[in-house]
Amino acid sequence: MDAKGEVLITIMASLARQESQSLSQNVKMGLQYRYQQGKVQINHNRFLGYTKDAEGNLVIDPEQAEIVKLIYREYLEGLSMDKIAAGLERDGILTGAGGKRWHTSTINKILRDEKYIGDALLQKNYTTDFLNKTRVKNNGLVPQYYVEGNHEAIIPKDIYLQVQEELVRRRVVKTSANGKKRSYCRNPCFSQIVICGECGEMFRRLHWNNRGVKSIVWRCISRLESTGLECHARTINELVLQDTVVKAINQMLGDKSSYQAQLQLNIAAVIRASQATSVENIDEKLMALQQELIQKAQSKETYDEIADEIFRLRELRQQTTVDTAARDEQIKRINDLQDYIAQQTTHITEFDESLVRRWIKQITICDDRITVELKSGVSIDVDA
Repeated sequence: MDAKGEVLITIMASLARQESQSLSQNVKMGLQYRYQQGKVQINHNRFLGYTKDAEGNLVIDPEQAEIVKLIYREYLEGLSMDKIAAGLERDGILTGAGGKRWHTSTINKILRDEKYIGDALLQKNYTTDFLNKTRVKNNGLVPQYYVEGNHEAIIPKDIYLQVQEELVRRRVVKTSANGKKRSYCRNPCFSQIVICGECGEMFRRLHWNNRGVKSIVWRCISRLESTGLECHARTINELVLQDTVVKAINQMLGDKSSYQAQLQLNIAAVIRASQATSVENIDEKLMALQQELIQKAQSKETYDEIADEIFRLRELRQQTTVDTAARDEQIKRINDLQDYIAQQTTHITEFDESLVRRWIKQITICDDRITVELKSGVSIDVDA
């Protein structure tokens, strides 16, 4: 091939590339226009819980929706994503794509997907290379659009927010006094909530055999392994822990007026501590910046500062949403405990594991007492 032929091929390739880029930009602008109008396109073929009707609208698949509700319910009950996935596989339940294998990542996506509350966050990913079709996660460099009430919800919003709070809580692992991090553990009900009052370490559950007498006890980790901390905390029988929980709740039921007054003060404190910045205000700023970014992109102006501000506001929005959910959940817990105190007419006589999971945040073991701290912010000292 002579030089002219090579130049011609180069020009033709350049023209083809420009044409492909122009087509890609046109498609991208068309998508962005639809996003601005709140028009949502969702692939329902691999979307567990939903299908489409004859008009193309997203509608609930009742049978699959029950699976989604089960996943949310089991996660809030304390099961890990691994255990939820294993249970679904054991029961022969298929994934949204029709597969038999459930992965932890699949459960994670379902628990985080805002579409299950009827909303849709558009343009989570975008194409960086129009020829190779390379797509990356959108960290604020291109506009995102949040559409509320786009379709019928499977999960109530308050349940969804509780799950988001729980996702955050499980990422924050327990850090011992010596700096060692302990990962989340669900079973049994006292795991990771029994704390040593002397060294600050957690207590661990043991099957004890003392001179032929078998029992289940809890002992400070500093007395079981080398943590760099010297500890003389007592070993406590699990039956004593159970009895302490019963005594603490009965103590609260025996002095209803005092504890209800304390709970009202706790509600006021939670409200005062909540952030003044609202999600609605952040959304308004984001929308204005996204419109400005589109205009600058169309006129080929630089938009680095706008992109940085969008990224900052998106992080602020996410944190504000989490904080709001945590505040609402704390207030709900306090109100639930108030209702429980008001409705309970007699003292409880037997230990119930669900009471621990529902109400108790921490149990601190000291030499002369055991302090039971409730999730509502109330602490009760029990002689034990």
